[in-house]
Amino acid sequence: MTTQSIQIVHQGDLFGDLDDDYRTVPIDPREAHPFILEIHYARRMPPISYSYGLLRAGALVGIVTYGKPASRTLCDGICGTEWSDRVIELNRLCLLRNEQNEASRLVGASLRLIPRPSIVVSYADTGQDHVGVIYQATNFLYTGQTVPRNDWYLEGEETSHIRRLGHLASETERGGLEGLREAYGDRLRTRPRSVKHRYVYFAGSRSERRTMRGALRYEPQPYPRREK
Repeated sequence: MTTQSIQIVHQGDLFGDLDDDYRTVPIDPREAHPFILEIHYARRMPPISYSYGLLRAGALVGIVTYGKPASRTLCDGICGTEWSDRVIELNRLCLLRNEQNEASRLVGASLRLIPRPSIVVSYADTGQDHVGVIYQATNFLYTGQTVPRNDWYLEGEETSHIRRLGHLASETERGGLEGLREAYGDRLRTRPRSVKHRYVYFAGSRSERRTMRGALRYEPQPYPRREK
């Protein structure tokens, strides 16, 4: 499948946006797959709980997806364990042509459609020269950068995701990192993980937003700017 095939046309009632030419609607997660696997730089499927599409004249021109973060520590760390189950991650945003204002239009409309109350966390990857302009345009709070870390990888498989190593480790006799070291020796290496800008958004009634904001465990900071 190529991007030429991303021409899904929707009919019937459309909602979620006010512009006559654009609509934002819930979509089947399978409709987002071509965007995620063929256009998005990660080329990898995330967990998807909610997915929304940007339609222009009825054709799908962009997608945004939300899912439960894999890390329980992350969910607990945003606003504490009381709000942990309400944390979701905006984990993919992808436009077919990325025309002016399409990204902010799609994100803004989708935030009005997600279940409430919700705490939305999302990241802008400095390794892709992203600072989170779209999140700034849609009133997310900026809460700083992630902690620098290293990722393990196998020489010759530099583009593989960390889940690939987990699968290989499970197939070794000892499992885990020790099993990988025994099986792959010097091929097992580390590299710095790109630091990410972290953004948080509260979706809910005024009182719910106030309560969630009061529980936020990160100190909001000024928005980062891209260096000229």
